[in-house]
Amino acid sequence: MNESSAEARPEPSPAPGREAAPGRVVLLTTSHRVAPGLLSWPAWQALRAADAVLCADGAHPQLPYLREAGIAVAKESPTAGELVDACAGGRTVVVVATGEGEPELTDGLARLAGSGRVAMPELELLPASYDLPGARLLDLVQVMDRIRAECPWSSRQTHEGLAKYGIEEAYELVEAIEAGDRTELREELGDVLLQVVFHSRIAEEHPEAPFSIDDVAGGIVAKLIRRHPHIFGDEQAETPEDVRAQWLRVKADEKRRTSVTDGVPLGQPGLALAAKLASRVRTAGLEVPLPRGEGIGYELLALAVRAEADGVDPEAALRAAARVYRDAIKDSEAARTAGGAEGDEG
Repeated sequence: MNESSAEARPEPSPAPGREAAPGRVVLLTTSHRVAPGLLSWPAWQALRAADAVLCADGAHPQLPYLREAGIAVAKESPTAGELVDACAGGRTVVVVATGEGEPELTDGLARLAGSGRVAMPELELLPASYDLPGARLLDLVQVMDRIRAECPWSSRQTHEGLAKYGIEEAYELVEAIEAGDRTELREELGDVLLQVVFHSRIAEEHPEAPFSIDDVAGGIVAKLIRRHPHIFGDEQAETPEDVRAQWLRVKADEKRRTSVTDGVPLGQPGLALAAKLASRVRTAGLEVPLPRGEGIGYELLALAVRAEADGVDPEAALRAAARVYRDAIKDSEAARTAGGAEGDEG
């Protein structure tokens, strides 16, 4: 067999017995996100029963494991016609697909089948391994590794320099959620995820206390398991209120904080900060009178505390009102522009 194109070769002539036993082609696909050699049982059965196993890529990551299992693999890139000939007499040929999935070969087979002049072998697409949920995160980590190493801008970034982007992306995510835009939501979630992966990649280079994305993921997995003992342990939680109380109890045991205000970031927006403090006070069952003072700040504090008590997010409520205000501004601008145009015509 050689690698000449299907167009350059004549169509195979039906050989004696070809019509009765055209054979079988198995296109075996694998995922680069799954460790080589971890193939499904149907894949191993097809490989062992095949009359020939072909692979165009001599460096395919599966080849060492196939050969270790005693399966002979020929480095060949057959055309569609050559593959049909190889299956003559009822033979089975397995093609270990490259990462691109052999589009030229499958297109050539489709053209032969469409001609109606060739008895075609049975064609089976057999996935030998499947991506697990979250497998594309491995791609993201690999891409980030390369960008960090090769990009003149990304290779110089620090945690401190990227901090502002984390804030911006979080706000854009909130905006997409509030707007109900599913396309924007997916994109903004990706941008937030990028910040996590980027910071984790930078953290690997710390000379004294490095950590990786696996450490980050491992930490949050352990935290989730600890804080859900009703799922991963023996405790009971029948209602959302039970779950919240349990979460707070486990968190308090972990943090050993001396005040309900510990862990509340003071740099967050003012309304959100006031609501968070009010939430901590209410959850702890404390009676803390609001401070009295002059000025808009104290008035806003009282409004934020009242909103939190009513189950309203004051930041979200203010943003909603601000969007209505923005639309009113645009309407006013449009009316003024229209009025000016009418005056010009007059």
